[in-house]
Amino acid sequence: MSRRCPLTGKQTHSGHAIARRGKAKYLGGVGRKITGKTKRKFKANMQRVRAVIDGSVVRINVAAKAISKGMIQRPPKRNYTPPEDQEAKETQDLEVKEPQDQEAKETESSE
Repeated sequence: MSRRCPLTGKQTHSGHAIARRGKAKYLGGVGRKITGKTKRKFKANMQRVRAVIDGSVVRINVAAKAISKGMIQRPPKRNYTPPEDQEAKETQDLEVKEPQDQEAKETESSE
């Protein structure tokens, strides 16, 4: 898995981390001095997202910049509801049946 965005071309670049010491001139010092430079990497902000590519939903690694620019098309939200438990259905059936029985009793008692 390379750290390179297929849409923007962003990838890892090299550079330096610069260590400094001293007091800045505007604060009354003699100036900041560089005491060391070490190699470092500037890595692209890669995110793994689901996207629609050629009509199919796939997971790809893209730069955060590509997401914010809207270069990828996100898949539609699933319209999914989990199935209810069998016990929950039975309790609902009992609750529904009880009021009907009460109504029948009330009509019988009123006659």
